[in-house]
Amino acid sequence: MYDPADIIELTIEYEGHEPWIVRELVIGEWSGKRPALPEHMQPKPAKASRLLGAVETKFKQRNQQQAPAVSYRKVGKVADKHV
Repeated sequence: MYDPADIIELTIEYEGHEPWIVRELVIGEWSGKRPALPEHMQPKPAKASRLLGAVETKFKQRNQQQAPAVSYRKVGKVADKHV
């Protein structure tokens, strides 16, 4: 509950709890900009992606394991002879 003319103080009521009064938050002079993080905690640009590195390694492994495919496209076109 609150008075629309004075919203600095509100009364909060919730079933099963005692009503309580809340007041406007006043930010004083001691609140301000957050201090900077130490150097060792600063974000660093990534040199490489571990995910992409793992995918590349897996891709290379698969290419080494796969036998080359046999193509029969040119067999019949050599001299117009039947095979």
